[in-house]
Amino acid sequence: MTADEVWQAIREETKKRAEAEPVLASFFHTTVLEHDSFSSTLANQLANDLSNASVQPMMLRSVMKEAIKSKAEMITNIAEDLIATKERDPACKYFSTPLLFYKGFKALQAYKVSHWLWTNERHTLALFIQSRCSEVYGVDIHPAAQIGKGVMIDHGTGVVIGETSVVDDNVSIFQGVTLGGTGKETGDRHPKVKEGVLLSAACTILGNVEIGKNAKVGAGSVVLSDVKEGTTVAGVPAKEVGKSGKTSPADEVDHNIYKN
Repeated sequence: MTADEVWQAIREETKKRAEAEPVLASFFHTTVLEHDSFSSTLANQLANDLSNASVQPMMLRSVMKEAIKSKAEMITNIAEDLIATKERDPACKYFSTPLLFYKGFKALQAYKVSHWLWTNERHTLALFIQSRCSEVYGVDIHPAAQIGKGVMIDHGTGVVIGETSVVDDNVSIFQGVTLGGTGKETGDRHPKVKEGVLLSAACTILGNVEIGKNAKVGAGSVVLSDVKEGTTVAGVPAKEVGKSGKTSPADEVDHNIYKN
């Protein structure tokens, strides 16, 4: 689906949801139906969530729109994140649900804005958005981190992604995941997560280590060294316990550990 097709699906769903639940009709109109584009409704959502007494929604909304419209692929990448969430989360029945209600999805899009600000030397505002995301969504992603498209952050609560982390396309990240450093070292010090990886709930990955393509990290594991492509690791400290068993664990979202 294209970003425009996703937007049309969101509008159609929201109209039906407003009719089905009159109590929320005004909410659906102000968040989606009165907007003329996907970028406008997303900017409005993020600005309303992340504003505070000192920084009003209107001020943030302008910045959000500028960032989202800064390059053509931005809204395409956001749509891919939304599609990934709907396809991988069995609880998600509508495209409009992550946009309206999922803090993991919204935190990821707010990160995209903060990353754009960071790369344009607007570090202070980028850090403000990071801080507000941590407070509002419970997700702490440094603006300098690099995260691809087709990424799902499910639930979101307690996710921490450090400054020099790199997350490739098509990765699934669950609640409580930490991509952190090992101490006070400087420079390139955070994990590199390759395409197709599944990071299960509460796993911790520390240091400049690589999680190979289509690998799986078991829930609650602590990873301190590289993980080979297509393998599953689990435990504290994490050790290889078998193959990942899937072409793309991120897409399959199977948290079971298959020892083979």
